[in-house]
Amino acid sequence: MTEPYEGTGPLDAIPGAHPYPRSSRYHDAVIAVHRAADGTEVRYTERRLLPPLPDAGDEETAPHTVADGERPDLLAQRYFGDPSQWWRIADANPVLDPAELTDEPGREIDVPLPGGFPHGTAQGGLRGR
Repeated sequence: MTEPYEGTGPLDAIPGAHPYPRSSRYHDAVIAVHRAADGTEVRYTERRLLPPLPDAGDEETAPHTVADGERPDLLAQRYFGDPSQWWRIADANPVLDPAELTDEPGREIDVPLPGGFPHGTAQGGLRGR
């Protein structure tokens, strides 16, 4: 049996409290509880579905041409001021493995604009292009 998680910890008394920080890709994910037949509870994060990719020419992304030696975390630091936000760039591109984003110098990838795709929590703006 699976049910939505209704927390009982100290932070759960705070409206909107969530086990993932706002900068996490899992912040908006649903936390659920699986109860086994013996009563054991297992809390888990439900699967996170990706939003649809923006259309070509979408104003919520900007193109970036990959240079030799770039990595997704370095791009996230450059564009958002936070290397842990690499997942925003991965979500904006049709890749299964984030390493595919930067494994081919000269490839053009999409970088979400602050306030745009997938949801607007990015810090800073596009700089140093």
